[in-house]
Amino acid sequence: MHELPVMNGILKVVMKHAVMNNVSKVVAIQLQVGKLSDLEEKWMQHYFDYLTKGTVADGAKLEIEWGDVVMRCAGCEKEFTTEPGTDTFGSCTHCGGQGGEILSGKEYYVKNMVAQ
Repeated sequence: MHELPVMNGILKVVMKHAVMNNVSKVVAIQLQVGKLSDLEEKWMQHYFDYLTKGTVADGAKLEIEWGDVVMRCAGCEKEFTTEPGTDTFGSCTHCGGQGGEILSGKEYYVKNMVAQ
């Protein structure tokens, strides 16, 4: 249920920009969501629909682009992408080392709004 406060934050951003740009109807919101964000697309849309009732974003569809997980290897310090839920998650593609610092993959933000 952590999608509810996240979508509330997204809606605040959308509404702020809708007002600033005199938008009367938001049709779609393009989001960038990291694969480690622990957000589920089904619930994101569900809560967004709930929160937007009666607003300029009522009925808007979420278009989600899932962002890669990028890490910096603890061993060789090179950056690499890795796929959650796989046997090789966290394995450096350069040296084969395990683990390191997560640089991206947990974030979520509004990339664009489509309005009428």
